Amino acid sequence: MNSVTRRGAARLAAVVLTAGLAVAGAAATAGAAAADEAPRSQGGVSATLGRITAGGPAVLREGQGRNVLAGLFEMKVDGGGTLQTYCVDIRTSTVDGARYRETGWGESSLHANKNAGRIRWILEHSYPQVNDLSALAKASGADTLDANTAAAGTQVAIWRYSDGVGVDAGNAAAQKLADYLYKSAEDTEEPKASLTLTPPAVSGKAGGHLGPVTVRTDAGSVTVAPSTDAAGKGVKIVDKDGKPVTTTTNGTELYFDVPAGTPDGSTTLRATASTKVPVGRVFVGDHTKTQSLILAGSSESTVSAGATASWAAKGAIPAVSAQVNCAEGGVEITAVNKGDQPWTFDLDGRKHTVAPGGRDTALVKVGEDQPYKITVTGPNGFSKTFSGILDCRTATPVNAMSGPGKPMASPSPTPAKGPGGAGSSGGHGSGGSVGSDLAGTGGSTATPKIAGLAIVLIVVGGGAVFLLRRKEPSGR
Repeated sequence: MNSVTRRGAARLAAVVLTAGLAVAGAAATAGAAAADEAPRSQGGVSATLGRITAGGPAVLREGQGRNVLAGLFEMKVDGGGTLQTYCVDIRTSTVDGARYRETGWGESSLHANKNAGRIRWILEHSYPQVNDLSALAKASGADTLDANTAAAGTQVAIWRYSDGVGVDAGNAAAQKLADYLYKSAEDTEEPKASLTLTPPAVSGKAGGHLGPVTVRTDAGSVTVAPSTDAAGKGVKIVDKDGKPVTTTTNGTELYFDVPAGTPDGSTTLRATASTKVPVGRVFVGDHTKTQSLILAGSSESTVSAGATASWAAKGAIPAVSAQVNCAEGGVEITAVNKGDQPWTFDLDGRKHTVAPGGRDTALVKVGEDQPYKITVTGPNGFSKTFSGILDCRTATPVNAMSGPGKPMASPSPTPAKGPGGAGSSGGHGSGGSVGSDLAGTGGSTATPKIAGLAIVLIVVGGGAVFLLRRKEPSGR
């Protein structure tokens, strides 16, 4: 929800944040361009935050108590489709129009949450997955439920597990549903990604098949297309038998067929599909500090993933990737050398050398909620950049802060700007009135309302005050 303050415990395991990017060594990178931004994720859905479609008031039992809006967000998928999501970080603000990317529990605030499986159970056994609201009311003991009270009760139950907070619905029926879902929830497994290519980067010598890159998806069919420059280089995407591939399915191993004598270089492939994203997948801000969301429902939506291959006739041929390691508080950069000569790269002011057939991993420290931009440089102008925002923990109570930067009891709605300049809305409760557009709340003083309610819903702590700590990188 509102003010972004210090976060909770460190993540227990490293998780992939950005797609690896294979690049050729000294011979293959002659005349390489300046810094190149690496892919942001391994794949899946990218979407833009929209409006709250259903919800109602709730009370967060902290300090004097704070009124919040508990509801269901709509998101628009790049390439087509819509998503419905709930919040899993009650004290962090949403950012109006923020872009989000699909991710696993491991790279979200659920990474160390022992109750994450119970949250998925709630999603699968409540609105909007359960559209029979009469049956849901009967099961929960509520007199009656409509979309607003069902969404509010579901969100309240989720918050109790995602944030470990005391929170109650402002409506008796919604409260009945929240209590029922919270007490009934059972542990369930994490859902699989909608689409990934693993690994997202490969490299090797020309004259062979580079790979494999394995397709992982729940879609029935995946379209595979090489980049436009691949044909000119004579590179094809093939299966393990060397047959060209244009469509494929889950579990297929793909290869880049690079003919002998092909000039040193690189190319990419793109995989796309249409599928319903599995309930329980998490969505985090793409280069924007914003409230983390969890999927409650999906239409047929466009999902995509990419992979890169680089090759050379001789010399160093590295593959470089980035990985968040929340337990260590930073981002791990890994370089694998598939060539026949050592490859030396610069990272955070230190040189690292990877032997032929070897691997080197270095950690760059990043503060929680801290935007980072990490660049790997090598011979002949090679430069690749990995960027994002470390977002591993849920926010702590506002009244837990002390000293400089302590939020006011009722701060004014100060807009917080993301990289794209979007203003921050006043948390989940400020996502706008039900059926209204989020832009109406942003960082402004617009009053969020629920249709039919005559009360003003004051969001947690008012407007967002983002406290971005200075980046403290270090290599190892």
